[in-house]
Amino acid sequence: MGLSSSLVPMASALLLLCCFTAWNAAAAAASGGDGGGLRLNFYSESCPRAEEIVKEQVRRLYEEHGNTAVSWLRALFHDCTVKSCDASLLLETDAATGLVSEQASPRSFGMRNFKYVGAIKSALERECPGTVSCADVLALAARDGAAMLGGPAAIPMRTGRRDATESRYGEVERYVPNHNDTVSAVLSRFAAMGLDAEAVVALLGAHSVGRVHCNNLVARLYPAVDGGMEPAYGAYLRGRCPTADAREDTRDVAYARNDRATPMVLDNMYHKNLLKGRGLLLVDQRLASDPRTAPFVKKMAADNGYFRETFAAALVRMSENGPLTGGQGEVRKDCRFVNAK
Repeated sequence: MGLSSSLVPMASALLLLCCFTAWNAAAAAASGGDGGGLRLNFYSESCPRAEEIVKEQVRRLYEEHGNTAVSWLRALFHDCTVKSCDASLLLETDAATGLVSEQASPRSFGMRNFKYVGAIKSALERECPGTVSCADVLALAARDGAAMLGGPAAIPMRTGRRDATESRYGEVERYVPNHNDTVSAVLSRFAAMGLDAEAVVALLGAHSVGRVHCNNLVARLYPAVDGGMEPAYGAYLRGRCPTADAREDTRDVAYARNDRATPMVLDNMYHKNLLKGRGLLLVDQRLASDPRTAPFVKKMAADNGYFRETFAAALVRMSENGPLTGGQGEVRKDCRFVNAK
């Protein structure tokens, strides 16, 4: 017997709540039982509007600069992958102290919009000075950015992260996967964060939005187009990247969209493209042929709802990788610099 139309929304809401409860329980177990000290509504007393302020700012910035939403997702990935979700990524190089920013690493090539993190943080500082961490800003902005891109909405994300007081520049290349890594290497790096093959295939689905600079593509295009790439797609990319000598110029560099059909929608078009030989990066395309990941690529390509649910759960888990909590670290007043002593 089917549900009456009046009960369908209620049933759907209950199902979504159950899924998110299960995801949070799993994340808590993986973090030692309490999520490493994180909890839902961490700022309910100290800064009641914290999450709403982040959402307002993310929406405002998205409406002014649509690509910021993509930047939030990549920033969270880079920050959390390097040992801890602690906003170490946001620290700028400081010659006086010898600190070298993680943003200076070759793995950070093409990252941008860091200044807009400062805009979100400034809004929070006006409301609740010295209260909301930059690490939580990154996590919440990634969640809300995903929603702005048409991805999963209203993902319950625990907060209470604190900020690092040092850069992890020397460890970035060891932790952040490269665009031509093997599937084994990528699975190994994600496994260290408690993420399995299914979660990896979902998270890399974030490559359905944004773009890739030609210097990361030319090895698949010259002297000959990679045999695993659809010929017509290879010809298109050669048009976007007309030379094998693509220098890393962060000011004005040629690029190709990750997804030509829905370039600013976080959906399963990424997985559909992989099945057609239209994976932009080598590591993307390899997911479609590796027996550990191929079944999930096919399942997500066939079911956008499944992709969205798995992506949401994986994003939460990644956002809780080794957070600093309690008396660890600090709450930076300016995300670019360690607090003055």
